[in-house]
Amino acid sequence: MKSIGIIVITYNRPADMLALLCNISMLDQKDLLLQEVILVNNNSTEDYSAVESFVKENPQLPIQYIFSNENLGVAKGRNFAINHAQADILVMLDDDAELENTNALVAIEKTFTENPEIAIASFKVKYYSTLAMQVNAFPHKKFSEKQHLHFFETYYFAGGAHAIKKKAMEAVGGYPTDFFYGMEEYDLSYKLLDQGYKIIYTDQVVMLHKESPEGRSTHKEKTKMLWLNKTKVAWRYLPIFYFISTAVMWSIEYLRRTNFDWSGYFKGWVFIFQSTMKEDRKPLKKSTMEYLQKVEARLWY
Repeated sequence: MKSIGIIVITYNRPADMLALLCNISMLDQKDLLLQEVILVNNNSTEDYSAVESFVKENPQLPIQYIFSNENLGVAKGRNFAINHAQADILVMLDDDAELENTNALVAIEKTFTENPEIAIASFKVKYYSTLAMQVNAFPHKKFSEKQHLHFFETYYFAGGAHAIKKKAMEAVGGYPTDFFYGMEEYDLSYKLLDQGYKIIYTDQVVMLHKESPEGRSTHKEKTKMLWLNKTKVAWRYLPIFYFISTAVMWSIEYLRRTNFDWSGYFKGWVFIFQSTMKEDRKPLKKSTMEYLQKVEARLWY
């Protein structure tokens, strides 16, 4: 039987974090399967005293509450937490989420036991307020074709709603440390696939996300990070024509989302040219590219 750990990084939402801890405390077979819950306070400026009180008042829950003296971002924050983890399977959850099904731990353990070749299981994500599926958290771009499937192989995962095999993470060195926000899922996915692991989607675990169905407003800097990081991933791992198409099409998307911020646009292109001159490419194996074609990965952008 595999042990499970849950990792949560703070993003200045203490009330949601407290609700998530209460949710975890209600999960079936937690005493048997749940080895640890690791909470990383990512140098938050919010008051987490209610969360701290919950941890102290519930010593039966295996919670580690760890402070970071700097905001590490998503990727570094998760790497930091993983360094403190011991469980076989690590569940990554956003702090504004809850697990809908109380048998989530049982389903996760069963999924990894029955599919030893997988590195990551990506969960079904629904909006907490409406219970509608969250399209941008679905781990495939062909949502209309695959939304009703219970299980399928795929090529990336939902960043805040997935479980990963710890030994697979250790084999590839963790999340990319040069990504502060966005697209780290693609970088990690390609590294894992190139090592012969698989990534799957399962609807047997459902995460309820408290983000509004209308979405959050996108800051210019975050949009730029999405563009530059996705371009960086394409440069590292994919054939050159995919790098070019990704850079161009995401630059257009940047303009669209930022109401034509030309200053940020030109600075982004300067960064792309400079970064490609400094970084060597690590093209994926032929077998990995064949896998991406088999699962109908979208590679152009």
